[in-house]
Amino acid sequence: MEEADMMEFKATIGGKPAPVGADFAVLNPATGKEVGRAPNMGGAELDAAVSVAKAAFASWSAQDDAALQAACAAVTAKIEEHAGELAEIITLEQGKPLNGLGSRWEVGGAVAWAGYTTGLSLPARVLQDNEQGRVELTRKPLGVVGSITPWNFPVMIAVWHILPALRTGNTVVVKPSPHTPLSTLRLVEIMNEVLPPGVVNVVTGDDRAFNLGAAMSAHPDISKIVFTGSCATGQRVMRSAADTMKRLTLELGGNDAGIVLPDADPAAIAEGLFWGAFINNGQTCAAMKRLYVHDTIHDAVCEALVAYARNIKVGDGMEEASILGPIQNRMQFDKVSRLVADAKERGKVLLGGESGEGLFFPPTIIAGLRNGDPLVDEEQFGPALPIIRYSDVEEAIRLANDSPNGLGGSVWSSDIAAAKKVAGRLACGSVWINKHGAIQPNAPFGGVKASGIGVEFAEEGLAEYTDIQVVFA
Repeated sequence: MEEADMMEFKATIGGKPAPVGADFAVLNPATGKEVGRAPNMGGAELDAAVSVAKAAFASWSAQDDAALQAACAAVTAKIEEHAGELAEIITLEQGKPLNGLGSRWEVGGAVAWAGYTTGLSLPARVLQDNEQGRVELTRKPLGVVGSITPWNFPVMIAVWHILPALRTGNTVVVKPSPHTPLSTLRLVEIMNEVLPPGVVNVVTGDDRAFNLGAAMSAHPDISKIVFTGSCATGQRVMRSAADTMKRLTLELGGNDAGIVLPDADPAAIAEGLFWGAFINNGQTCAAMKRLYVHDTIHDAVCEALVAYARNIKVGDGMEEASILGPIQNRMQFDKVSRLVADAKERGKVLLGGESGEGLFFPPTIIAGLRNGDPLVDEEQFGPALPIIRYSDVEEAIRLANDSPNGLGGSVWSSDIAAAKKVAGRLACGSVWINKHGAIQPNAPFGGVKASGIGVEFAEEGLAEYTDIQVVFA
């Protein structure tokens, strides 16, 4: 697929294309050129999508567990069948490379998550069975689930939201980011090839005249919102959802800290440090956003990390040689530029620091910073890593925890037992040893403090799409 083959994507409501009078342009962040157009929908289209999802819920939720599992298996197979097509759309609208840890990898991850979720189940639990009676704990689907997804992993996060909803008997209305709506529009079309009409629907808009996300979080016929995005938007979702007492899963921003202990091997950890921080060009909630390095190996770690990062090619994602692409949108680019400009006045630039053409920004590593500096305290969500020198492990733990966020963290050491002791004291939902951000479908994932409510993945994540009903007999 080339930009010259620009496509106009349709929204799917009730299993068929939805008529919409207006649309908006979607740009390729690598070139600035229009790559496609998406429907610009409003309140009437949202109401229509929720209405058909609510109607479809009656029959969809009545299916037995085996039928739901078979339907999810069919959806998984369809996504895999169209993996190449979806990867190209992601690259054109999101900017990440096709290659490496880019869009092909994202779609592969989506298929893996869908397949694993398909195999999960939540059978009834017998709490009591004696002469006083039998008590069973069962789980029931909620109704219509509203999914609001971000622009960094448009297909994979949509799958994280939609598949557990389907597996538990819910129906879905998904709203992707206006920066990356095209791959989700196509994903929902593909899903509807094997699903009954109304089970999965999609609405898109540029959020200028009408904010679809805000309307979804307040909609009386949506029973749950699952949202991945910034802390500020998550707070607005939570406030808006209060009047209808919606169930919520909020996976919000992180300002993840990595701590390098004095016994770590700089050369051995350099590659892991780089990808922990710069995967998806740093545009990842659970990327490492700040790195604390012990004084005795600080310079050696900086040298090894910079040496590895120098070999990373940044370019148009449609070129197979590219390893990282551009920042996805102008607002995020401007934020990274502001934070880096400030950090250059406070610390020492070891690599990068100057933006390229358009939305390209090279991997940037800046030492000599400390807590209180904006690049350390704020979630940059881009290719810029601050390195903070420390002399005492207790100090490093305190500094790492000195954040309103608590999504992930990591400890880097040659002594796994010592690393685990430090890891257990970090105030975050996930901690990795000698790696960072390695989430997987069989492990619950979520944040503490301002980084969210609830978890995704595994049985614990699946249960969040249900209400408990206790049956006494």
